[in-house]
Amino acid sequence: MYYVSKRMEIAGSHRLQLSYPSKCTHLHGHNWIITVFCKAAELNDDGMVCDFKHIKDRIHGYLDHGNFNELLPFNPTAENIARWVCDQIESCYKVTVQESEGNTATYVKDNEL
Repeated sequence: MYYVSKRMEIAGSHRLQLSYPSKCTHLHGHNWIITVFCKAAELNDDGMVCDFKHIKDRIHGYLDHGNFNELLPFNPTAENIARWVCDQIESCYKVTVQESEGNTATYVKDNEL
C-alpha cells in the first residue's frame, strides 16, 4: 500500500449555527491547516497515488480566502469540513482540519480501498 499526504494552509471565514449561545455564531476567520491523506494499492500510470497539485487545486483553490458558509452546503464545523474534503479526493481516506492551535478534527472513511 502507498500512502501520501498533502498539508495546506487556507485562510477562510465561517459562522456556526449552534443550539447554544456562542461567539462562534458570529462571522470570524481562521488560518486553517488541512491535511489530506491518500492511499492506493497500486500507483497510477504516472507513478503516483494522486498528484499533489490536483489536491491543492480542488481544496485550496476552492476554499482559500472564502466564506465557508457561502461555499459549502452545510454548517461549516471543522468536523463537517473534514468529511467534505475527504469526499472531494477519490483516493483520500483521512483528513485533519485544524482551525486553531489545539483545535483539530479528523475524519476517517470506514471503507478500505
